Amino acid sequence: MLDRRSFLAAGSAAAALAALGLPEEALAANGLQLSQPAPFSFDALVAQAKRLAARPYTAAAPLAPQVLERIDYDAHGKIRFDPANALFRDGPGAFPVTFFHLGRFFQTPVRMHVLETAGGDGFAREVLYSPSYFSMPPDSPARALPEGAGFAGFRLQESRLGDQGKLDWQKNDWVAFLGASYFRAIGELYQYGLSARGIALDVAVPDKPEEFPNFTRFYFETPAAGNTTSMTVYALLEGPSVTGVFKFVMQRGKAVIMDIDARVFLRRDVSRLGLVPLTSMYWYSETIKPTAIDWRPEVHDSDGLAIWNGAGERIWRPLNNPTQTRASAFADTKPRGFGLLQRDRNFDHYQDGVNYEKRPSLWIEPLGDWGEGSVQLIEIPTDDEIHDNTVAFWVPKADAKAGASYSLQYRLYWTDQEPFPSPLARCVATRIGRGGQPGQPRPQGVRKFMVEFIGQPLTTVPFGVKPELVLTAPRGKFSYVFAEAVPNGVPGHWRAQFDFTPEGTEPVDMRLYLKNGEQTLTETWLYQYQPG
Repeated sequence: MLDRRSFLAAGSAAAALAALGLPEEALAANGLQLSQPAPFSFDALVAQAKRLAARPYTAAAPLAPQVLERIDYDAHGKIRFDPANALFRDGPGAFPVTFFHLGRFFQTPVRMHVLETAGGDGFAREVLYSPSYFSMPPDSPARALPEGAGFAGFRLQESRLGDQGKLDWQKNDWVAFLGASYFRAIGELYQYGLSARGIALDVAVPDKPEEFPNFTRFYFETPAAGNTTSMTVYALLEGPSVTGVFKFVMQRGKAVIMDIDARVFLRRDVSRLGLVPLTSMYWYSETIKPTAIDWRPEVHDSDGLAIWNGAGERIWRPLNNPTQTRASAFADTKPRGFGLLQRDRNFDHYQDGVNYEKRPSLWIEPLGDWGEGSVQLIEIPTDDEIHDNTVAFWVPKADAKAGASYSLQYRLYWTDQEPFPSPLARCVATRIGRGGQPGQPRPQGVRKFMVEFIGQPLTTVPFGVKPELVLTAPRGKFSYVFAEAVPNGVPGHWRAQFDFTPEGTEPVDMRLYLKNGEQTLTETWLYQYQPG
């Protein structure tokens, strides 16, 4: 039912669209059914999120759970959106939008809207769900869902103009939003991998479950005629502890770059507020591999956390698969950037066909002053590659209390390499083995570390000179400490070697970099070692 005010607004919207030569049938092209228009603006959406945060959370009424539970993995895989119904299939921009269907693992209905502007005023029309948009078997349980049920998420397809590697837009996509506030993009190597999220709440907080707010509404800005590089999407976030609004300006070039304007409002206290979270999978690498756990040498979407802190230091923290959940915090002020990266691009190090060597790295560039806080890394045990067990995010220093609000602007780079490479040599491998010397009794509990660096500064080390290791740990003892060139003939490829004898059984955070005199040669290697 429309009240009088909504009716008048809808009427003025329709008149404005008609004045622009944008009739209703143009917006409903390709068989999509659209609602009546309603006023829209980013500021109004932010104001709505703020009002919602002042009220208790009310979950949406469940949508036919007896039907959704029957749309299991196999049934969901047989439901495919028909690209003939793609939003913006025939323009005016380059990138059509297709939608994911609801199912057992994606039960929260998400409302999709298309935006048009007229004289500075914005109008939104909902894309109303219909099973006719999808191809599905005659006996699919999805046919029992009602008209207007909603969607699970969406994808941005490759360019209709064929300028992205001549990919078929109907078969290839470059951005996907699906589940809670998760989203992914391909990198320069045309491969999906790790995910980003709108927000992370209470990750790995003892005796408190993690909360997963949902993007419940999306608004697709109609691209300007001739726009072949970008898409703008707005999202409303809702959950028991938080509301928020996100504006995504997503650019498709060699890499995928997203400018994000996020406004977040807390309904209640949050113990660990994770802003700009990244989620990835690390099972094992060359660092530590349990005997015969798998036939492949390495399995991971990301192999390390990189940080460029406010003091200008470049940090590399190799990832772990711990025996119990671990949280690490890297205090900072005005961070310059951080990300979960996949540095190992050698197929021979993976040896399978799922393209781990092509998984994108994801770098976050703060836009503006983020103040004081910490980059936090959560590492969760896993025994398989199907689990995302690594999370990194920014946590403001001040406690996250009910009524607090956050305005954050940042840029995401889904790339092959870091978008702002350090002039220092970078860490490319961390290897751990038994301590001691070959041919002699090996001391109990002692571990040998081989940390490899490669880069131009290491090519400047004079012949006969070895870099100095700057190596520290809060406890334990180092021995057999030295650096040597890796004997593979690659210029600037060195490894730092040392034995470490721990004290106690608690994890130990080690710190290392190489220098020559007063010249720093490498980024800083940080590693959390678990004795035993």
